[in-house]
Amino acid sequence: MDAAFTAEQEEIRRTLRELVTKRCGPDEVKAAVRTPAGYDAALWSALADQLGLPGIAVPEAYGGVGCGSAELALSSEELGRALTPSPLFATAALVAPLLERLGTDGQRAELLPRIAAGGLTAALAVPGAGLATALGLVGDNLGDWSGGGRAGGVQAKLSDGVWKLYGQAEQVLDGHSAGLLVVAAHTGGFARSRTLLYLVREGAAGLVRTRQTSLDETRPQARVELRDVAAELLGATDDADVPGALAAAGDEAATVLAAEAVGAADRALERTVEYVKQREQFGRAIGSFQAVKHRLADVYVQVQAARSAAYYAAWAAGAGSEQVGGLALAQSLDALRTAASEAVQLHGGIGFTWEHEAHLYFKRASSDELLFGPVHRLRARAAERAELFTGAVKASGSGSAPDAPPSSSPSPSPASAPAPSPTPEAQPKAAV
Repeated sequence: MDAAFTAEQEEIRRTLRELVTKRCGPDEVKAAVRTPAGYDAALWSALADQLGLPGIAVPEAYGGVGCGSAELALSSEELGRALTPSPLFATAALVAPLLERLGTDGQRAELLPRIAAGGLTAALAVPGAGLATALGLVGDNLGDWSGGGRAGGVQAKLSDGVWKLYGQAEQVLDGHSAGLLVVAAHTGGFARSRTLLYLVREGAAGLVRTRQTSLDETRPQARVELRDVAAELLGATDDADVPGALAAAGDEAATVLAAEAVGAADRALERTVEYVKQREQFGRAIGSFQAVKHRLADVYVQVQAARSAAYYAAWAAGAGSEQVGGLALAQSLDALRTAASEAVQLHGGIGFTWEHEAHLYFKRASSDELLFGPVHRLRARAAERAELFTGAVKASGSGSAPDAPPSSSPSPSPASAPAPSPTPEAQPKAAV
């Protein structure tokens, strides 16, 4: 693995940081999230026209830049520093990979060029609050999270050659403004129960979208209601491996989110360091106190460790070697939560006010963990994929007790060891 960035990747980072720093300060972020779209349309156009950001990971054959997961993650890290509200994650990290994997030639030729040009935004609509489950981040996504034939979820029925969707999806990222919805729906009843993906265009009859009040305003969410909405099946047949495609897209999305969280954590730490150098108490800067230095040093180490994990996950996703996006996301969310909490605490009274941007970073950390976590389930899923505990279970054998853990005390010498009991019944039982 080559950990060094190429000249092109460094240029992406430099150019994007210049643009975001100039046009997406704290005041601009607060103003953008209060627009109907939830983001600055002019800034999104600049990102698309000047940098080709929406199509950075789209193949050149469909009008994209043709880069990979590393470049998309690097771009997301820079946007995460400023908490830039944009439809990039929902469009480029969630929907575009699904279109590439499952779409027909006609669907890819129609939709991917428009996404790459920035003229079409998209969102993934998953029933209930199961986005992390659908993407396979916190468990197996082979269950009935899409509806399972029960009341609720989203149901799909083929009527006169036209697919009709009925149901509701909560917490759809950028679902209120997206021009294209990719909806996960249950079909087949109990006989052929399965989850498929469908394309729903903006303005379809029976489609009702309502923007929700969310914890993190910079990542807007919507409730999507479908009332016998005509839809188009994503793909040529209804036997595609939808769970597998969602899991693969979920790992790439987790990598992008991890990089984004690292950028946010790094910026929160920078802002805090700048503040403690200026704020004086007892005639000296509070940053000169040993306790403050130690706290910020711990945050720095955690952020750098998370950055290494995010970069490795991006490299692994590009190389196709292993799926470690969920584990990198867990590390990055921990770092962001710690950095944001310390930012609020060390800014003192001003850090608790709505006027200061410290609360935006804290809300991003909490919201991302609610949407894509929690962290302990991300780690548990990574351990399950790596089969960390499978060997121990097999070694113990069916119906046999596990071996006792090794004692931390030294073994007694032969002279001091008690003589063995003559009968097995008199043997002391090992402590478990």
